[in-house]
Amino acid sequence: MNMRAVEEEESVSVSGQELDIPVDIEWQMLDKWKFFLHGAALFSGVSAMLYPAVVIKTRLQVGHCKISCVKTAVSVARHEGFRALYRGFGTSLMGTIPARAVYMAALEVTKSKVGSFAVSDLGFTAGAAAAVASAAGGLSAAMAAQLVWTPVDVVTQRLMVANGADARYVNGVDMFRKIVRNDGVRGLYRGFGISILTHAPSNAVWWASYSVAQRLVWGGVGCFLRRKYGDREGDMMMIRPDSKTVMAFQGVSAAMAGGLSALITMPLDTIKTRLQVLEGDENGKRGPTVGQTVRSLVKEGGWMACYRGLGPRWASMSISATTMITTYEFLKRTSTKNPEVLT
Repeated sequence: MNMRAVEEEESVSVSGQELDIPVDIEWQMLDKWKFFLHGAALFSGVSAMLYPAVVIKTRLQVGHCKISCVKTAVSVARHEGFRALYRGFGTSLMGTIPARAVYMAALEVTKSKVGSFAVSDLGFTAGAAAAVASAAGGLSAAMAAQLVWTPVDVVTQRLMVANGADARYVNGVDMFRKIVRNDGVRGLYRGFGISILTHAPSNAVWWASYSVAQRLVWGGVGCFLRRKYGDREGDMMMIRPDSKTVMAFQGVSAAMAGGLSALITMPLDTIKTRLQVLEGDENGKRGPTVGQTVRSLVKEGGWMACYRGLGPRWASMSISATTMITTYEFLKRTSTKNPEVLT
């Protein structure tokens, strides 16, 4: 028995007083070619929209003095030009497309497998199975994607903080070559461990929170939807929310999950960014360790220095989560082999 079958059984067995949550689209229901091709185009657009916030967040995390995100953005645009807010974007995009493909595949395959196992072998309800499957999917997707994402992160973040007058690196390819020449392949994976510690739990929390938040949001507005959209069929109250309502509630659920995840993982993200950006000296000494990085941050501004750049990251993750999930759900619906199963 799979997740979808259980959800259908639950929706049939209700007395009409519960809201029928839209069916979740599983991996085997997707046209993989459309899913990856359309996904690459859609998420490239999302990345372009949010990239300046990531640049500002990175500069705030690496900087040694307190300055607001607005002043940082104005300063970058004034002294380095508007293009500086997109420094490293080409390199980022080249790595993001394969990383996103790995992420989506790992996410959907894990969710489908774990969800079915939780229902058939462990006897979980559909809601509990969905939360567990989402957490497992987010965890595995983040770990798989970091194999591609970490080298891209190392290169792009160094490009982000490089001043326009810094002639050490011509472009992303040049930086990639010099990192490998000076530090070996290990240099491209600087901060990989803490990246896993940051992104894996964050994604597990995010996807599980999103799954739970969706059900809470739908349940909380059930009475309103029954008054507005309900059509009586005998003793049953049939709730048929339109696509705009579904998208709005998915966006609200995603924003809630994204904001919580940003707050929880901010210190680890700051440490990770510094590890990846700060280099060793010219005598071949390696860059700072995790302990040295933490001590340096605390010395600069106390423990709150670990939350430097929280505003842009919180906004970026909340907006990104809302945009990403609505785009992702739209992508899944347009990539189904048989659209009739969604009606």
